[in-house]
Amino acid sequence: MATATDYDARRAPDPEVSDPSVIRELASNLPSATAAVTDEDPSEVIFFEAPDADLSGEELSVTVIPQRSDEFTCSSCFLVQHRSRMRTTGSGLAVCADCA
Repeated sequence: MATATDYDARRAPDPEVSDPSVIRELASNLPSATAAVTDEDPSEVIFFEAPDADLSGEELSVTVIPQRSDEFTCSSCFLVQHRSRMRTTGSGLAVCADCA
């Protein structure tokens, strides 16, 4: 039987890092905290819809691919999955391995 672990208790210091000079050496190799990294593409346009937008004139075109013979639709998440991922519930419904 496993013993209970108190996750709120203080951790014992790591014997490998007990020397503060090691930490100072590692800190000198880190990039400075003042360096700002921007991950935004200025040419990227963010599209959003206003809550009062009239979309009645919009038309949606989607290509529907029929379900293949080696696929099934999960009765829980309704995603089409390969038959190798199919499991059954106690009531006999087909569910995917993620929902089982």
